[in-house]
Amino acid sequence: MASVSDAPIWWMALLVAGGQCGPVLIRRECPMTAFVIASCAAFAQWLLNMGLLPANLVLFAALYNVASRCRWHSAAFAAAVVELGALLANIRWFTSAGGPRMPVELIPATILIGSMWIWGNSVRTRRAYLTSLQERAVQAERERDNQAHIAAATERARIAREMHDVVSHSLSVMVVQANGAAYSLRSQPDRAEQAVTTIRDTGQAALTEMRRMLGVLRDGESENDSYTPQPGIAQLDQLVEDVRDLDLPVEFTAEGVPRALPTGMELAVYRIVQEALTNTRKHAGPHVSRARVRLWYGDDVLEVRISDDGRGAVTFLGSTTGGGHGLVGMQERVAVYGGSIHSGPQPGGGFEVVASLPLNAPMNGSSD
Repeated sequence: MASVSDAPIWWMALLVAGGQCGPVLIRRECPMTAFVIASCAAFAQWLLNMGLLPANLVLFAALYNVASRCRWHSAAFAAAVVELGALLANIRWFTSAGGPRMPVELIPATILIGSMWIWGNSVRTRRAYLTSLQERAVQAERERDNQAHIAAATERARIAREMHDVVSHSLSVMVVQANGAAYSLRSQPDRAEQAVTTIRDTGQAALTEMRRMLGVLRDGESENDSYTPQPGIAQLDQLVEDVRDLDLPVEFTAEGVPRALPTGMELAVYRIVQEALTNTRKHAGPHVSRARVRLWYGDDVLEVRISDDGRGAVTFLGSTTGGGHGLVGMQERVAVYGGSIHSGPQPGGGFEVVASLPLNAPMNGSSD
């Protein structure tokens, strides 16, 4: 063991201790650099024969820091350096009359070095695993948003095509009525006036529907010259009957005072009921006993409620039918008319979709 007289002066000991402890400040940004600086300070301590210092424990912390933040080969290099330092320290400072007492004095240091290396590598592996999970979550969220955007764009394109059919049908009615008015203008003025009134009402309704859909039209859609009107509330009975033929019992009720609705709104109601019943048939499971479709005409709102007693609460949310995308398509339709839609499992079991469409929405085309 080095004697007290062989020890360097106190300021050199402080300098060496500072060289080992100082790199702790940059251990996160530059772990390998901090370890190299601390190791060089420890080697200077060995060259100056200072004996062991409390600051030597920093080397083990620096080894852990390298193992937890750097690649495995860098951690292995750091562990080998610390082990070599422990061996040199044992040769110089742990001696007896017969020479160095190895490996008795070296074993505890080796165990501590191995423990720091294993602990650091475990932390680094876990940190990398958590980072990969976060990246996967971000990627999954990004893909989900992209799918939602694609589904919304697809639904808007389909609504645009359907509205083209609706407006085309209205224009065909106007052409027929105009021809009739021109034919009977002098011989039957009353009939001509009625035809002109029909033309006015039909034109205003068509203009209103077109203005409602301007926000969802997409460039590049191919035109469809069909004048066949799209289904509406009047066709719900046939839709329910078709679903019954597929072995799904459906109850259909309409409450309140029915009133004339815009063609596009009737189409939205029909598609919402169609989408909900299709998904009930696909996802409600074998235990569904019946489904219910209820229309309620309020003073200023039309409520569409579709419910079942099956188990389709989870699978319905991401379902696709006929180019739509589950609730995404329904939300697109009700949003056109300033409505809202809610869905979710029922307290007693089953799934329910409730859409509300305002009946007193501003008619943008009435003033034109």
